[in-house]
Amino acid sequence: MSFKINWEALGIGASLACAIHCAVLPLFMSSLPLFGVNIIENILVEVLLLGTAFVIGFTTLWHGFKKHHHKVTSLLLFSIGMLFFALNQFVHFPYSTFLFVIPAVVLVIAAHFLNHRYCVQAKHCHKDDCSH
Repeated sequence: MSFKINWEALGIGASLACAIHCAVLPLFMSSLPLFGVNIIENILVEVLLLGTAFVIGFTTLWHGFKKHHHKVTSLLLFSIGMLFFALNQFVHFPYSTFLFVIPAVVLVIAAHFLNHRYCVQAKHCHKDDCSH
């Protein structure tokens, strides 16, 4: 019995974990001072999370690009989206969340959607791990 990694599911799971992180973390972190813990605005934690999300997401999209469709669009959209997330961490001015986070989310979701569509539409495979 062979074990195969479902790269698309891994990427979607990482994106979902990121969305949960962004939604729940402010609630969780606001309660940490009650316990004497102060990690609010800890740049190291944010950089590690962004780096991990980028590596997992890019690896997922790279798999579809390299093995199936050979279209760079999804990689570019994802990279630009992650750049917007990074800019949100380092550039602070009024409405920076609306200018960086919302486009970043749209770009990352679009990248995964396009990658999935391209993989399904691909008519050739290079390995036995293709499901089409």
